[in-house]
Amino acid sequence: MAEDSPASGSVTQRAIGQIKAMIADGRLGPGQRLPTERELAVRLGISRSSMREAIRALTVLGVLESRHGSGIYVTSLETGELLETFGMVAEISPASRLAELLEVRRILEASATAMAAARIGEEELAEVERWLKAMDGADDPEEFLVADMAFHRTIAQAAGNEALAAIVEGLSSRTFRARIRRGEQDAAAFARARTEHGRIYRSLCARDPEAARTAAAAHVGAVEEWLRAQLDAG
Repeated sequence: MAEDSPASGSVTQRAIGQIKAMIADGRLGPGQRLPTERELAVRLGISRSSMREAIRALTVLGVLESRHGSGIYVTSLETGELLETFGMVAEISPASRLAELLEVRRILEASATAMAAARIGEEELAEVERWLKAMDGADDPEEFLVADMAFHRTIAQAAGNEALAAIVEGLSSRTFRARIRRGEQDAAAFARARTEHGRIYRSLCARDPEAARTAAAAHVGAVEEWLRAQLDAG
């Protein structure tokens, strides 16, 4: 079958799979330069155009990077970088999908907060308190949102699981959260959020994972419940 046929996408997918396999089994490591496009195409038995598409796709995903005048390299493969596209899904999803994403965030953030309660250090706890106070003193919604994001980011990082923290960050992305806040248009929501954040902070201070899990789930669940009600009303 010719590569320019309707099924040519499968050739590119095969090339992507083979490059990923080379990375997974250690033939290509983080920071290592790939063979040239021509060499890879010959080695894998596909056209250069399909190889070029495969490299472009893996570059978008953060697996590969192009260095001008030097070639194509494997990135550092840091979890946060690889999961950046996950955050984009949350940002561009239609309103009907936001409730589902909030449900996922509620489950994962509750777990991350419980883990943080068992592992958080004094410096991280002090940073959580700093962002809590910043939210308490914020009058501007934008200022509140910045502190809110930092509050949750600090807790997720304190959980000690880089992959989990990156996913939670993606689901809590600035644009995603701002879309919900702008749509809510409820001044009382900020007062409720301050109370909910206070419960989360106290559970961390108490080093109580189950209380932390419950407080975090209730916090995200309140927004999820509101959004579902809006979708049902619409």
